[in-house]
Amino acid sequence: MKLNHPALVDLLQKAYSAEMAASFAYVGHAHSLKTRVAKAAVRQIEQDEWHHRACVLAIMQQYDVPVSKYYEVRFFMVGHVIAAGCHVIGWFMPYFFAGKLESGNVCEYFVMMRYFQSLGIHEHDEILYEMGMKEKEHEVYFLEIIRTSKWLPWFERVFSWGAQSALNDVDLANKYPVVASHQYCKTHKE
Repeated sequence: MKLNHPALVDLLQKAYSAEMAASFAYVGHAHSLKTRVAKAAVRQIEQDEWHHRACVLAIMQQYDVPVSKYYEVRFFMVGHVIAAGCHVIGWFMPYFFAGKLESGNVCEYFVMMRYFQSLGIHEHDEILYEMGMKEKEHEVYFLEIIRTSKWLPWFERVFSWGAQSALNDVDLANKYPVVASHQYCKTHKE
């Protein structure tokens, strides 16, 4: 079955390639860290991102959605530039920008779910929900690492993400069930 939904096709292609960029970035981030515990935590997040990429690819293959060569090249370069940058920009910025990135990725999966539902397709609801929630867990992890940094208030003002502002409306302590998760990210730019 082909998807007659250009925005959904584009979002799938972009998500697939962006997960690669995130994974490569986390390789560099983990290598730049000093403690074994910090390295292990970021490596686990990297593995989660590779898993998300595989899940998105499986969905794409089910609907004959091709991998975008443009997004693959673009996000390959982005991921490697970020990975290299983690070694020179200090400890705070890699955590901050990873948290902001993950905050935005949360809605990507809930919007994707809504797009599928608009086509009457619900078979991917569970996996898209799980990936969205996992991205939220990543966001929370990164924020907790930098929460007490003196830099956070300034970066939050400039980049609109931090302790007082997120790019999604998911609350891990009060999660909607899968069947009600269409309520998430309603104001997210699609």
